[in-house]
Amino acid sequence: MLVLISYDVSTIDAAGRTRLRKVAKECQNHGQRVQNSVFEADLDYSAFLKLKDTLIKLINQEQDSLRFYYLGNNWERKVEHVGAKKTYNPEGVIIV
Repeated sequence: MLVLISYDVSTIDAAGRTRLRKVAKECQNHGQRVQNSVFEADLDYSAFLKLKDTLIKLINQEQDSLRFYYLGNNWERKVEHVGAKKTYNPEGVIIV
């Protein structure tokens, strides 16, 4: 299932900047950055629940926020890309 994850982490202090780096790193480990604070992750439900739990533990819920958009398995009909950045196929081949 494809999930869009967006976050807003307060960076007014050093602790916030640390949280921001940790949230971004965790999202990068599971998905593809499509904008500054927006990631697409193609995960099975179990992996998604683990990621969601980890992200919730990383943020300060009084200062930061997370949003999860569940695009499901038929996500191709729900995503339209316009503009300069090249898009990618999350179900395609990944070369590391």
